[in-house]
Amino acid sequence: MSEYANKKTRGAFIAAVFAMQGFGILAGGVFAIIVSAAYKAKYPAPSYEQNAFASTVPQADHVWRIIVMFGAVPALLTYYWRMKMPETARYTALVAHNAKKAAADMSKVLQVDLTAKEQQKDEEVEGSKKNKLFGLFSKEFLRRHGLHLLGTTSTWFLLDIAFYSQNLFQKDIFSAVGWIPPAKTMNAIEEVYKIAKAQTLIATFSTVPGYWCTVLLIDIIGRFAIQLMGFFFMTVFMFALAIPYNHWLHGNHIGFVIIYSLTFFFANFGPNATTFVVPAEIFPARLRSTCHGISAAAGKAGAIVGAFGFLYAAQSTDKTKTDKGYPPGIGVKNSLIMLGVVNFLGMLFTFLVPESKGRSLEEMSGENEEEGNVGDAKTAPV
Repeated sequence: MSEYANKKTRGAFIAAVFAMQGFGILAGGVFAIIVSAAYKAKYPAPSYEQNAFASTVPQADHVWRIIVMFGAVPALLTYYWRMKMPETARYTALVAHNAKKAAADMSKVLQVDLTAKEQQKDEEVEGSKKNKLFGLFSKEFLRRHGLHLLGTTSTWFLLDIAFYSQNLFQKDIFSAVGWIPPAKTMNAIEEVYKIAKAQTLIATFSTVPGYWCTVLLIDIIGRFAIQLMGFFFMTVFMFALAIPYNHWLHGNHIGFVIIYSLTFFFANFGPNATTFVVPAEIFPARLRSTCHGISAAAGKAGAIVGAFGFLYAAQSTDKTKTDKGYPPGIGVKNSLIMLGVVNFLGMLFTFLVPESKGRSLEEMSGENEEEGNVGDAKTAPV
């Protein structure tokens, strides 16, 4: 998407692709509500504290399987449509060195005839073949883009520690502050229904609006400002949840949920969107996907740290109150403080990431500069 979009609306185009994740989250929550509500009505059961064995009816095993299988549908559709999409012209021309195919693909996408320019494109590609361009593990890449890659990987890593901790353990946090009933007062299907309902409300009023605020404003106020602002408010709201945590435990769950929702809003109107957008813009065409993949991999490493780290860290300091099989942790309050610190570090590492608003891909990556040093071939800025 970054290589097909122009520099004035490129950020909104890439962010809009990523923002569809919000609708996916919402659709998943709604589907979970429908399935669990249907099974809850069809197969009533006592709560866990009334009858532990009977609280999980055999049909409850169908619920999670149906919900998980539903997730395969958009994945299959994505696979089909991706196979129909042509490779980007920049990659085909500059990396695969096939100018004719690049022109044909651009003609198909833009619905214009570019065949008249094929000879010129062939000459440009021949010139670019002669260029001795730097690779990923070169000193030149380190000099030009080393700090940029550190910035994109570190911010995505730090974001996902906090973001996935919040997402995966919503039910534990909501139970702790009393927004949903304790698990022992519900049966298995009812618990799925209540959790799905709470998560869908969060998605509706904070997650989805956050994504689309980014789409609307990213080419106006810029990637850097949105990411810095997002990390800042995530830090503020995480500390606002953690420091007076005992206050939230005693019946003030509405205020807690509002502030908790704001952390999701500013995650998505902030680094969750921009950490995806920026690596797609600032690296050379031949290394763009690789550097984006490295940045994304760092994010998934952060997700693993967040998921397992919070699972253990959020356990009660009292060993008699921990979940079965887990050692004592530092408690939810201290875990939220740690997440606040992680968000603050993300804000600091944001200063390593350049602003790409209103600048062409070639200007950001310095490709025309490097090509001009060794030959006459240049790529027209878009």
